[in-house]
Amino acid sequence: MSIFQYYVASTIDGFIASPDDDLGWLLQFDKVDGVNESIEAFMAGVGCIAMGGDTYRWLMEHEPGKWPYPETPCWVFTHHEYSAPAGSDITFVRGDVQEFAPDLLRDAGDKNVWLVGGGDLVAQFANAGLLHEMIVTIIPVVLGAGKRLLPLNGPTAPLELLSSRILGGAAAELHYRLPQSTG
Repeated sequence: MSIFQYYVASTIDGFIASPDDDLGWLLQFDKVDGVNESIEAFMAGVGCIAMGGDTYRWLMEHEPGKWPYPETPCWVFTHHEYSAPAGSDITFVRGDVQEFAPDLLRDAGDKNVWLVGGGDLVAQFANAGLLHEMIVTIIPVVLGAGKRLLPLNGPTAPLELLSSRILGGAAAELHYRLPQSTG
C-alpha cells in the first residue's frame, strides 16, 4: 500500500532553508558518506512526487533546463503559472491536498508518494491526516531562522521512531511513523 512520506534535511534547530531560501548550509554536506546512498535507496521506493510552488521555483532557478526527476510523475501545488521543462511529467494544481491525494496515490502505483516540501505543503498533508512517515536527516548546522521543518499550528502526538543511523559521522537520519498511520 502506498503512503505519503516526507523525506527532508533539516538543521539542528528545525529549519529546511534560510529565510531567503538559501541551501548553502546543506549543500556543503553533499559528499558526506552515506548521503547519496540514502537518497538513492529512498528514491527507489518513490512512484510520485508532490511539491510546493516555492520548491519548484527554487529547482528551476538553481537547475535551469534540467529536471532532476524525469522518470517520476510530479504534482506541483501552486497559485502561480509555471511551465514544465522538456522531458518532465509535471502536473500543476491549485486546491486542497485532500482533493488530489487519490491522484497522487494512483500515479505512485505500488510505490510511495514523496512530499518534497516545502514545509508548508507538508503541513497541509499532515493536517489532513495524509502524512504517514517522516525521514529527516539532521544536519549539524544552526541557522537561527528560516523555513520551518513542519509548521503545524500545534503539537503532534508522539511519533514512532522506526530507525536511526549516522551518515558519515556528520548527520543523523531519523525515520518516524506518524501516530494516525500505526494501525
